[in-house]
Amino acid sequence: MTQKEPLLVALKNRVLLFDGAMGTEIQKFDPKPEDFPDSKDGFNDGLVQTHPEWIKQIHKNYLDAGADCIETNSFGSNKIKLDEYGFGDQTVEFNRKIAQLASEVCIEYADKPRYVIGSMGPSGYLPSSNDPDLGQKPLDEIREAFELQAEGLILGGVDALLIETSQDILEVKLVIEACHDAMKKIEKKVPIIANTTLDQYGKMLLGTNIQAAYTTVSGMGIDVFGLNCSTGPIEMTPSVRWLDEQKEHSLLVVPNAGMPENQGGQAVYKMTPQKMADALGDFLVNYPNVRIIGGCCGTNPEHISALRKVIDEKGTSTKG
Repeated sequence: MTQKEPLLVALKNRVLLFDGAMGTEIQKFDPKPEDFPDSKDGFNDGLVQTHPEWIKQIHKNYLDAGADCIETNSFGSNKIKLDEYGFGDQTVEFNRKIAQLASEVCIEYADKPRYVIGSMGPSGYLPSSNDPDLGQKPLDEIREAFELQAEGLILGGVDALLIETSQDILEVKLVIEACHDAMKKIEKKVPIIANTTLDQYGKMLLGTNIQAAYTTVSGMGIDVFGLNCSTGPIEMTPSVRWLDEQKEHSLLVVPNAGMPENQGGQAVYKMTPQKMADALGDFLVNYPNVRIIGGCCGTNPEHISALRKVIDEKGTSTKG
């Protein structure tokens, strides 16, 4: 088998396409409580044990739509989150299994390199805050929860680790440290992608702006810095412009399908695949350091297919 081009080499040569949302695609299978481990309704990451064929099909749908990279179904699989479902003591093996499943799917595609990205969502705590509930988790406990997750994902064969949908820049720092510690422990290095999530005014949940967030983590041995979730691409424009001007890191931009609209208590995302592709296509033309695009909440394989077309038209140039 031909050796796969490393992710960071690929990023220098072309723009890479991530997949879209996972949770809404899972909902299309109409899961019942009994479909989840121990009937723990909503334990999406646990479907690796009870319905791995669902997760494989979602991965395949995105790869068929043209994605270069698929994210593991491990968004909530740090030890703190897994403890809530009774699986915390299995964190390493749990994440390894999720990563192996995604790797098995990618191997089926021989047309071009396909990459597995280890998804690491937030702990649910806000270590920077003084909140009596959310701000009281010891920092070492948070860092260890992510170190175990990173260890499992690396052992399972991911091509990069993705810290995503981050609400608290202190937690991002802890997760980056955890990733480095996990790599040292198992003596294998993979790229680190550090994302922040900004509101429509360009700030994280606790008020950190993009300049402060980037300055805080850019020197911590990360390989890509990015923005995902919370808003659509339009609202991200000022932050992407500023990040591109830094000319220091490759950038990831993975927005929602527009700003969420509340309909009957549900968040609905209305940006069409074409509108999203037009907006992200403009980013590729105007901001040469944007090297990864994809979709977050509200996106599906149709969105990814539209983004594939726009990359093929506008994103094939080598980063200078």
